Amino acid sequence: MTPRVIAEIHLAHLHANLQALARHAGSSHVLLPIKANAYGHSAALVAQHTSDWKLIWGYAVAAPEEALEILPLTRKPVVLFTPSALDESAQLARMGVRLTISSLEELLYLPAGSRIHLKVNTGMNRLGMRPEEVVRVAQTAQHRGVIVEGVFSHFASADAPEPESARQQLALFREVRASLEQAGLPGLIYHMSNSAGIEAFGPEAAFNLIRPGIAAYGFTTRPEAGVPLKPVMRLMARIGYLHTMHPGEKVSYGELWTAQRETLVATLQIGYADGYPRSATGHARARLGSDWRDIIGRICMDQCMMDVTGLKAQVGDYVEVMGFDQVTATDLAPHANTIEYEVLTGINARRVQYRAIPAPEHVQIP
Repeated sequence: MTPRVIAEIHLAHLHANLQALARHAGSSHVLLPIKANAYGHSAALVAQHTSDWKLIWGYAVAAPEEALEILPLTRKPVVLFTPSALDESAQLARMGVRLTISSLEELLYLPAGSRIHLKVNTGMNRLGMRPEEVVRVAQTAQHRGVIVEGVFSHFASADAPEPESARQQLALFREVRASLEQAGLPGLIYHMSNSAGIEAFGPEAAFNLIRPGIAAYGFTTRPEAGVPLKPVMRLMARIGYLHTMHPGEKVSYGELWTAQRETLVATLQIGYADGYPRSATGHARARLGSDWRDIIGRICMDQCMMDVTGLKAQVGDYVEVMGFDQVTATDLAPHANTIEYEVLTGINARRVQYRAIPAPEHVQIP
């Protein structure tokens, strides 16, 4: 069927972002988060098109279903960042999923040969064992034939103007690494830096891997860090209907907008059920060709309206409602009283057709 909404994923932008972040961190390897459908960018598309990129060590997901979707698409490690049901963990491990372990109890359910990443709670207080428990859990894993592949933690506030508590977390994680090495457990993979950690601390917190989430997809947590990032997704909506409004006529729910002149209106086939924020009503703009025009009236569940007076608009044309350079998630988020993460992850994958924009020949990938 003809797609109502198209999401174009610019692979060269994604690669450039990862390169820039790796350079900033002094690290060449990335554990790429593709949870929440790759922050709205299609986890399957991202995994399929990036699996051969040398700078990507593996992929991080947040649910078993996500892990099972990605496993057949790549030969690289897939790390599950949240706990699975204990009676499912052994099956996931046998299938090759790297599991996050936050407690001794979780470890005891795993068969020999499982590969795990130990989660250390350095202050986020969401998941993870306390630092003083890590050596014992790691040694128990060894005795049981479970492979401790990595050890990691997570910053709670590395995006703060003065990230002092993040520095304390970093110091605590370094102590954990030292204790593991002293206990005769060398050669483990350590990772801590999320997007904010990469931008705030650079090489200081890079360890073996970096985990750029939102930054990989083009959005900074610290503009002052100066890491050049480009949005990776452009969202296009199909014009489903055109009609002319007369002066004095109103449009959409609540009759918020009144035509002051003869107005050619395009009904776009995108709405808040697709992830286009209803709260952007009165602020949103869209581009047809090279012209930016207002979205008029209330954004509906499945549709919204755009003033295209004077433009060569036809039913079936696609209009840019979120772009690579203008009207990005950064522009939409304040109108929705939220952040870029929520705008991007709110995009409804079942209503959107994803298309990859291949990197041009002069862009060297991998």
